Amino acid sequence: MLTQFPQALTIAGSDSDGSAGMQADLHTFFRRHVYGASVLTACVAGNSYGIHDAVNLPTEFIDNEFKDLAEDYHIRASKTGMLSDSTLINTVVNNYQQYDLGPLVVDPVITTKHGNVLLEEEAYTTLRDELIPLATVITPNFFEAQKLAEMEINDEAGMETAAQKLQDLGASNVIINGRHDSEDQLEVADFVLLESGKSFWLRDPYHHTDRVNGTGDTLSACITAELAKGNDIESAIRIAKKFVNIAIQNEIIVGHKFGPINHWAPEDEI
Repeated sequence: MLTQFPQALTIAGSDSDGSAGMQADLHTFFRRHVYGASVLTACVAGNSYGIHDAVNLPTEFIDNEFKDLAEDYHIRASKTGMLSDSTLINTVVNNYQQYDLGPLVVDPVITTKHGNVLLEEEAYTTLRDELIPLATVITPNFFEAQKLAEMEINDEAGMETAAQKLQDLGASNVIINGRHDSEDQLEVADFVLLESGKSFWLRDPYHHTDRVNGTGDTLSACITAELAKGNDIESAIRIAKKFVNIAIQNEIIVGHKFGPINHWAPEDEI
C-alpha cells in the first residue's frame, strides 16, 4: 500500500519567495495530486525584486538526502532544477545512477527567459555531457536550446533542427519552449520531439504579464507529476503545457515586482 500513491522527486534549490525553484515544483506536485519529495541542493535569498544571496549545500548532505529517500519512498519520477556548479551536477548524476528514481525530467537551467547566462562554462559542459544523457525529457527555453544546439534559431524550422540536436546529446524526448519576450507577439509556440520520432507544435496565446516567475520549473514539474501517475510522455507534456498556460493567464498578485504564476488556477480546467 505504501508504494501505490504516486510520489515524485524534485532535485533543486529553495527559492525563499516561493515563486520558483523547489517551491514551485512542490506547488505543482500538490496541485496535480502527487506526493512531492525533495533533495535540496542550494538555498537562495530573494524576493520579487531579485536574488540577493545564495549558498550550495554540502555534497555529503545531498548524498544523505538521496539515500534516505531511496530507502523509504517509491519515487516514480524525478526532475532537476537549477544546479549551479559542476560539483553539484556530478553529485546529482552519481546519485540518480545509484538509485531507482524513475524517469528523469531535466530542466536545463542555463539562461533566463530573456537570455541572461546563469551557468559558468565548466558547469554548462558538465550538465550537457553528464546530466542530459540521463534525461527522459528535457525542457529548455528558447535561449537554452540555442546554447545546447550550438546554433541560432531564427524560425520554426530552426527549432525543429535544434530539437533533433538535443536528442543527439542523449535526451530521449524534447520540448523547446518558444520565445515569449516580445510585447508584439500574439502566441507562444513550443516544439515537441518524441523518442518515437513523432513531433508536434503546442501553441497558446501570449499573455502580457510580469507574473511569470517559475514558468519553466512548473512545466517540468507538471511533466514529472504526470509521469509519476503513469501517463505517457506525450500526454504528460500536453497536460503540463495547458497547466502552465492557465496558471499564467490567471494572475495572482504576490510581491511588488516580478511575481509568480498562479498554481491554484488550473485545477478545474484540466
